[in-house]
Amino acid sequence: MRIDIDKDVCIGAGQCALTAPDVFTQDDDGYGAVLPGREDGGGSPLVREAARACPVGAVLVTDHPAG
Repeated sequence: MRIDIDKDVCIGAGQCALTAPDVFTQDDDGYGAVLPGREDGGGSPLVREAARACPVGAVLVTDHPAG
């Protein structure tokens, strides 16, 4: 799994960080960010739920491995 956040789409709602705080955070500007080392989801079952919770669809989850 690979997780990305489209910074051009993100509005800083914070739903990703609220839903899966072990994978997501908010950066200094208030936008969603993936925690360092968690680009593969870290095995969290909440990653896909966090993507669904994003009101603008900025959280992108793909099934291919990071790299």
